[in-house]
Amino acid sequence: MTQRRPASILGTVGSLLREAWKVYWTLLKVMVPALLIVKALEMLGMTELLGHWLAPLMAPLGLPEPLSLVWAATLLTNIYTGLVIFFEVTRDTPLSVAQVTVLGALMAVGHSLPIEGAVARMAGVPWWLTVLLRMGGAWLLGWLLHLSYSLGGWLQHANRVVWEPSAREATLTAWLQGQVMTLATIFLVILALMALLKLLRWLRVERLIHKLLYPLLRLLGIGPAGANITVIGITLGLTFGAGLLLREARSGQLTPRDIVLTLCFLGLCHSLIEDTLLIMLMGADLSGLLWARLGFALVVIALLARLPWLSRVELPSWMFSSRAVTGGEPRSEG
Repeated sequence: MTQRRPASILGTVGSLLREAWKVYWTLLKVMVPALLIVKALEMLGMTELLGHWLAPLMAPLGLPEPLSLVWAATLLTNIYTGLVIFFEVTRDTPLSVAQVTVLGALMAVGHSLPIEGAVARMAGVPWWLTVLLRMGGAWLLGWLLHLSYSLGGWLQHANRVVWEPSAREATLTAWLQGQVMTLATIFLVILALMALLKLLRWLRVERLIHKLLYPLLRLLGIGPAGANITVIGITLGLTFGAGLLLREARSGQLTPRDIVLTLCFLGLCHSLIEDTLLIMLMGADLSGLLWARLGFALVVIALLARLPWLSRVELPSWMFSSRAVTGGEPRSEG
């Protein structure tokens, strides 16, 4: 009896490691090429070029044109890079809290587009929909915030930054070291998340989460099976949510419709804790970064869920190439 328990524990740990590695390897095959392409584009001056293209979109949002470079850098890379450029661009440019909040909304919704878009594409969300939601949705949210702040006379006082990050080394070696650390961290987080999901299922807490989120998921048109993924994506980020979503999809737990709607929702509203706190360092207000973004995502996805084309969505063919990690075959909707 005592010998069986260690063997059972080792078997469980081994199974968990294999499952986590399969999810991680699937993400790596998308993320590493995307990271290399983004770095090459950045070295070729794509950030400045994209900033030039985005400059005309700033005026309707009440923002100075130079801030387009901040959004461009955030779109191509990440929020941290956008923060560094923000402090460089705005040293001699006075901004109101409303303006910084509008810019923060652009950054929160539209960031890391090549990498997160590639991950979403792997799960069946087309590039045109990702770009439309992440860039178009970010701009629309920013415009609505600018309109409401202007009409209401809210947040018009001068902005004060909370903290300014130190500049990172611009060498290729420093970039490679940073990416290796990030990718290693992603595996550890995925492993911890999968262990947590198993624990929640064993404790039957998962059913409680489903019941609590059912009204929200029903509004969004997402099945109850998407509850865990939605929670993880909202709190930690789209990459982690999508990685676990791929695992659930291959095990047949999610329909193609659930996958697309979940990823679209997470595209608009993910990593609410980390991203919100990061952007608030610029002086942005919580009203636009958290509540407005969450409400905007709920409305957009609720409308998207009612479009007839979703009934024709199919899983990518690669998901059928091998049996699921946990057994069973993917199911299709309809």
